Amino acid sequence: MMDDQALLRYSRQIMLPEVDIEGQERLLSAHAVIIGAGGLGSPAALYLAAAGVGRITIADADHVELSNLQRQIAHQQASVGVNKAQSAQASMQALNPYCDIVAIDQHVEGAALERLVASAGVVLDCTDRFSSRYAVNAASQKAGVPLISGAAIRFSGQLAVFDPRNAECPCYACLYPPDDSGDEALSCAESGVMAPLVGLIGSFQAVEAFKILSGAGTAHQGLSTFDGLSGQWRHFQVRRDPVCSVCAQYR
Repeated sequence: MMDDQALLRYSRQIMLPEVDIEGQERLLSAHAVIIGAGGLGSPAALYLAAAGVGRITIADADHVELSNLQRQIAHQQASVGVNKAQSAQASMQALNPYCDIVAIDQHVEGAALERLVASAGVVLDCTDRFSSRYAVNAASQKAGVPLISGAAIRFSGQLAVFDPRNAECPCYACLYPPDDSGDEALSCAESGVMAPLVGLIGSFQAVEAFKILSGAGTAHQGLSTFDGLSGQWRHFQVRRDPVCSVCAQYR
C-alpha cells in the first residue's frame, strides 16, 4: 500500500483514469530492465524511475566520456570516467530514492542475459550494436517478455515494440533478419546525432514501458520512424515472419 508521500509523489499519474491507484501499484511492483545507459537509456531510465517503477536494472559496460554529455542526460560533468550504469543509477536514485535501482557494470550475455530478461516485466533495448540487439531480442522471445527497441542516429529515430505474448507480433529479427554483414555499430561517434533526438526516442520507449507495466492503453504496433529535419513521423505495419530464425521456434 502507498503511504501519503507516495500518493502525493505519483498523484498526477493516479489522477489518470487509465492508471488510477491500481495502475500505480502495478508500476511500484514491476521490474524493468534497461540494456544501455547512453543516449536512449538515459531518458528512459530517468522517466521510469520518476514514474515509480519499483525495480529497475540498468546494464552498461562503458564509461562516461566528455563527448557523451551532449546527449546522455543521466550523466554529469563529474561522471566522466565513471561506469555508465553506476552513473545512471546515482541519477535515478537522486530523482526517486524509493525505487530499487540495480546497476550492472559489465556486458550481459548468454545465460546471464536470459535470466535477467526473464526476471522482468519489460526490457528496453537502448544499445547501438546489432549483435546486442539480436541477443536481447532472442532472450525476450525465449522468456516471453515484451521488448521495446529504440534507435537514433543523425536526425533519424525509430521505435518498435515486440511482444512475444501476442502470437501475431513480429520480433526484431523479423524486421531486420540477421545476415553476414558482421557487427555494424550504429555509432554516433562516426555519424553524429542531434542531442534532443535521443531524448525523444528514449522517452517514447519509457512511454511504452509505462503502458505495459501499468496496464494503461495498448502497446505500440508496428514500426514508427521520426525525421528530425522535417519533424514528420511515419508508421509502418510489420508482419511476423513465420519462418523467422528466432521467434518461430518459440511459437
